Amino acid sequence: MIHDFIYDIPVRIYFGRDQLKNLGAELKRYGTRVLMTYGGGSIKKIGLYDRVVKEIRDAGLELFELSGIEPNPRIDSVRKGAQLCKENHIDVLLAVGGGSTIDATKIMAAGACVDHDPWDFLDIQKYAPIEKALPIISILTLSATGSEMDTAAVISNPETKDKLGRLDPAIRPKVSFLDPTNTFTVSAYQTACGAADIMSHIIEVYFNFDEEFYMLDCVMEGLMKTIIRYAPIAMREPDNYEARANLMWASSWAINGFILGGKRKAWSCHPMEHELSAIYDITHGLGLAILTPRWMEYCLDETRMSKYVQFGTNVFGIDPTLAPMEIARKSIEKLSDFLFNTLQLKRTFPEVGIDRTHFAVMARKAVNGGTLPGFKPLQQADVENIFEMCMK
Repeated sequence: MIHDFIYDIPVRIYFGRDQLKNLGAELKRYGTRVLMTYGGGSIKKIGLYDRVVKEIRDAGLELFELSGIEPNPRIDSVRKGAQLCKENHIDVLLAVGGGSTIDATKIMAAGACVDHDPWDFLDIQKYAPIEKALPIISILTLSATGSEMDTAAVISNPETKDKLGRLDPAIRPKVSFLDPTNTFTVSAYQTACGAADIMSHIIEVYFNFDEEFYMLDCVMEGLMKTIIRYAPIAMREPDNYEARANLMWASSWAINGFILGGKRKAWSCHPMEHELSAIYDITHGLGLAILTPRWMEYCLDETRMSKYVQFGTNVFGIDPTLAPMEIARKSIEKLSDFLFNTLQLKRTFPEVGIDRTHFAVMARKAVNGGTLPGFKPLQQADVENIFEMCMK
């Protein structure tokens, strides 16, 4: 069944090498006082910081800065940013970095418009409405989360050991600058983690056996084949523009809402992974890489097998004349081979410092004390079983 849906993606994209010349004009559309947010300083090492500052100064804008935004961004950084916006009467926020910086900036933009704690936007007990947010412009430096084009933000709270997300159109960036050369210095490891993240975004939507949309399935298969083709090239040849450009554009389209097409099944691997990185602070894409093949194996049965067959034959080119269950199992093997051998990511929890200590707590929080209604409905015991599969 194909459900009704509304598709609206009002993000202006400047894609390519020389697009920063448009930054000043775009910022001026929203005001004159700019808060630039960024992470640990890599943008200074690659010269991007100086180029951005020059464009802002040349446009006659007033610049304020917030640096040090963490991977798995913390709510304390969000609070600092929201307060800076209020104190300095910021008109527009400029996020320069990857998904962590952009996500944190999104909740800052909303937090700047209210008197309450920004965590209230994410706390499942409060879930305060986002009625307004300051405009956001992003400059992407890592292909992974797709935050440059989507309505999502995920923030960690070390005090409560929570990592929670929020979806709201008000926090979608107005403009995003996507220059593949800004990802040339991304390490092979982070490139691999980003590729795993993109794959997971697509797989979470693709594995949906009761809401078929052939056209979108074809798009998703093309996106997955793009990641499989270009991620290894980018890891070997970090300054390969073609590879970086394909990864960057695929990352955006994996999660900007287009491939969803009215599909309503909940995601499964992301809620599970958020619990891992909330407690263990592991890289998000790495956690997804470990979980996804185990989740696929756990969900596989005769009633869901056809989707695995489609995945295996269309994405990995498995012989379609084989028995369906054999194709299904081979599809999981092929994905595992890509994640753990081609991308060279760790394959088990013990390898990344995760033991069984928090399995029950993480599983309960992943299903929010009930059932996770995804491709295969999962209860707490199911999630604990999937965690156990990741131990070896």
